[in-house]
Amino acid sequence: MDVMVLCASPRRDGNCAALARAAAEGVDQAGHAAHLVFADDIITALLRDCRQCRRSDGSCGIDDGFGAAFLERFLPAQGFIMATPIYWYGVSAQLKAFFDRMFCYISASYPQAAAVVQGMQGKRIGLLLSSEETFPGIGNGIVHQIQEYSRYTHSTLVGVVQGIGNARGEVAHDPAQPLDQARRLGQELFGRHTSDYQIDTPRPRRVWG
Repeated sequence: MDVMVLCASPRRDGNCAALARAAAEGVDQAGHAAHLVFADDIITALLRDCRQCRRSDGSCGIDDGFGAAFLERFLPAQGFIMATPIYWYGVSAQLKAFFDRMFCYISASYPQAAAVVQGMQGKRIGLLLSSEETFPGIGNGIVHQIQEYSRYTHSTLVGVVQGIGNARGEVAHDPAQPLDQARRLGQELFGRHTSDYQIDTPRPRRVWG
């Protein structure tokens, strides 16, 4: 199985990057293939009006690395783990841009839009958060956003890990051991039990057999 791990932090040596690397290690340790991508390497522009900048062949006119990463890493992957610092109780601008830029490829004006929509569905998703604030609800808005994105794409949000640290690298000293949690999330991405019952969902009498 392939997993794209996206670090949406402006620092490669920060807490968010440490969480992303730990998750990628876990994916590899489980025998899968992790592809660690830093958002700053692939995104240099925000979403524009496709009617103004789409090329004549239908391809996106924004000339950076997003298209290649999205089409060659994200779409073929069975799993997607994203790591973001918490900025103003929301995701980083880099992660928001990653989601926004998807529109260029699912719009009807993109020739392979149907194939893109198909490829976006059914992924196992993990979320890694880093913050300096320990307030338990600080990431609630982000979790809700990713949960709804997962539902929208018929994907499954497998787990959420939050690490606390003020300075770069300090997340390694968080007593909750978020790096170990992130590594375990990567290891268990395809095997961890998840459930999201509706009123008519068939279900066993016991969760754990």
